[in-house]
Amino acid sequence: MNKPIFIVGSPRSGTSILTWCLGQHANIFPVPESNWMGEFGLSVAASYQIGVARGDRTILSAMDISREEFFANFGRSINDLILHHRLDLEKKRKTTRPSTEPKMRWVDGTPEYSLHIYALRKLFPEAVFIHVLRDVREVVRSMLNFHRVAGTHLVQNEEQAYKYWLRMVKACVQAERAYGSEVVHRLSYTALTDDPEGAIRSLLEFVGEPYSAKCLDPLSRRINSSNVPSDFVAEDPATDPRVVRDATNLYANLQEMTQSAEASSAIADEIEAAFTERVRHMAAVEKQLKKAMLMIQTLEKARS
Repeated sequence: MNKPIFIVGSPRSGTSILTWCLGQHANIFPVPESNWMGEFGLSVAASYQIGVARGDRTILSAMDISREEFFANFGRSINDLILHHRLDLEKKRKTTRPSTEPKMRWVDGTPEYSLHIYALRKLFPEAVFIHVLRDVREVVRSMLNFHRVAGTHLVQNEEQAYKYWLRMVKACVQAERAYGSEVVHRLSYTALTDDPEGAIRSLLEFVGEPYSAKCLDPLSRRINSSNVPSDFVAEDPATDPRVVRDATNLYANLQEMTQSAEASSAIADEIEAAFTERVRHMAAVEKQLKKAMLMIQTLEKARS
């Protein structure tokens, strides 16, 4: 099955723990955060653009290879590569799970993929997405203390943390509205903590897999916690209060709103237009870079 599962949402929202939970299923294994597939999707689109630029004088147009087919073939190759190397990953992790389990699907919890859902759907047309939504105030507290476990700072200050959350959540909500709840399913973090069995049951039903109690095992311990001190207060006077207000209002509104099952072609078109503009910008930058390199080479030859 070429039907991967992507866990999206703001960092520190529970994407890692949920990835590990679903990865305990007999047919799903968790992969490390990959980070590269979103940008790869942009490169595939740019390559296709070049491949059809001169009409039937270029191979893709001459052979009637559609954009969708071009993308999907790369996606199948990625899927096959990941499945083929599953046992190598499990050896490094020294997993105790039996290698006889089929595990024909994988789950990736890269938060940055919140910004690349369109490209991932092109690569993997049957992929499904789970948007984990956590209280922005708790996320900000966790982001500001991330260095306690990682040794590096995820954000530099409180305002940056709020903006980070806003950017990711807005992208996920836009995808929810564009593709509907059959493709992008929103999960409240509180549902995972208050009723873990119910949450896991609903998620496995969403992704089309039978329920497995093993998926609850990781919730019995804290994973990737930021170890936020109980007396930690995230109230920096330098933070723009408008940013805080926008984020807290968005979270409150999403808590009250039921996710629509209907997909919106208009919003999907907006996402596609934004993706196309990014591809165009990337191609323009690459073209300017080539010109600059040629100019440098010419100057170097003239000097010699």
